[in-house]
Amino acid sequence: MRQAGMYSGILAGGRTGPHSFPLARIKKIMKKSGGNVNMISGEAPIVFSKACELLIEELTRRSWMVAMQRKRRTLHKEDVVSAVIATDIFDFLVNLVSDSTTPLDLTPVEREKLEF
Repeated sequence: MRQAGMYSGILAGGRTGPHSFPLARIKKIMKKSGGNVNMISGEAPIVFSKACELLIEELTRRSWMVAMQRKRRTLHKEDVVSAVIATDIFDFLVNLVSDSTTPLDLTPVEREKLEF
């Protein structure tokens, strides 16, 4: 019989560490983004990892609300686009999603429900 390996915790929903994203990849992106960034402390990628996790959670939550308002239980790209457009804190993502398919317009009442 095969014993559980290190990945069994991931599949079972357990976490293998304090971060969800690969720190080496985050460090690589950080070094690429700034011209003079040569040294990065060990804690900085961990903070970025947590920030990314929180951003994804919030965007997913708001996208799910759009899907539910449209009486669907499957999250679609259009739901994410509508959530980005309807939420002020995601204004920095509008240019990213504006090139994609045009989302179904939300009514003012639906927009109000998305704003916490």
